[in-house]
Amino acid sequence: MPSLHHMPHEPRPQRIRLGTRDIEARGLAGSFWSDLYYRSMTVTWPAFFASAAAIFGVLNGAFAVIYFLGDRPIANAVPDRFLDLLYFSIETLATVGYGDMHPQTDYGHLIATVEIFTGMSFLAVMTGLVFARFSRPRARFIFAQNPIVSRHEGRPTLMIRVANARHNTISGATARLWLIRGEQSAEGQYFRRYHELRRQRQENPVFALSWTIFHVIDESSPLHGTRPEDLAQAEALLVLTISGLDDSSTQQLNARKNYSQGEIRWGHRYVDISSSADDGRLLLDYRKFHHVTPEES
Repeated sequence: MPSLHHMPHEPRPQRIRLGTRDIEARGLAGSFWSDLYYRSMTVTWPAFFASAAAIFGVLNGAFAVIYFLGDRPIANAVPDRFLDLLYFSIETLATVGYGDMHPQTDYGHLIATVEIFTGMSFLAVMTGLVFARFSRPRARFIFAQNPIVSRHEGRPTLMIRVANARHNTISGATARLWLIRGEQSAEGQYFRRYHELRRQRQENPVFALSWTIFHVIDESSPLHGTRPEDLAQAEALLVLTISGLDDSSTQQLNARKNYSQGEIRWGHRYVDISSSADDGRLLLDYRKFHHVTPEES
């Protein structure tokens, strides 16, 4: 039996959420610093700026302590007054330099040189991260809260409604729909299998308003003969991805929506959001976008 100090460190479990299902992953090595760029890109704006402010404060405090350890390294600073050294550190790290205080010893010049280099590097990293966050393309697609299964043109059909909230033009929009469910192989092993569901129309040349994705549940469909309780037992999940070229920014947009099996409304239809105004204009009422109604017998 190995001694306690030789036992390997167990990585902290990671929690993953797919639809409404929580998954815990164990044994994956990783740390906060190994994925710092990813965390910087995905954290919220308030947390991003709060972290930057905290790092800025820690750096200035650390350099102020280093200045304090020297023998009066800063001119015009009150002796043994830590706050003066902290203010000087802030001016130096930000490369402002008001001129009231300045290094007067070799020790002070050396520390100030290191701090200026640190401040320039910190500013460059912050500028790059802010630019990367602002320039990242973001789609404003609205996905219906519930997929529906009802008859369309005389056949049972799975439908999901999507809309472009910006109402700008998305050229060559493409939709892909997947069914993920647990299945057992012939040897009795459990697998999560991915079935791409065929769409009646998988491309939209000009996606500007709304778009309904249709999957006919026929003999070739993985959903053929499937009941809601079958999907619940298999812990099924629907994944819809939409991609296209934003004509305004000439950037590729991608969006994804996951639906659990419990969110599928069987025997329902979407409420029509379109109508005509008195002057002949087309009206779109997005207040009804997520509304469904029972299918007539």
